[in-house]
Amino acid sequence: MIKKEMIMGQLIKEVPHAYEVLTGFGMHCLGCPSSQMESLEDACMVHGIDVNEVLAKLNEY
Repeated sequence: MIKKEMIMGQLIKEVPHAYEVLTGFGMHCLGCPSSQMESLEDACMVHGIDVNEVLAKLNEY
C-alpha cells in the first residue's frame, strides 16, 4: 500500500504505474532533483492537489 509519507523518488522507482498516475494529476516535474526528496504529501501540496485523491488512484492497482 502506498502512503502519503513515501518519498517521490522511491515511489517512481518502485511503483510502475506511479509516473502515469502522477502526470495524470498534473505533476510533470517528476524528474526534477528537488522532487526526488520530497514526500508524496509535500508534492501534492505544492501542486494544489488533494493527496487523498492521488493515493486512492495509486492504490487502485
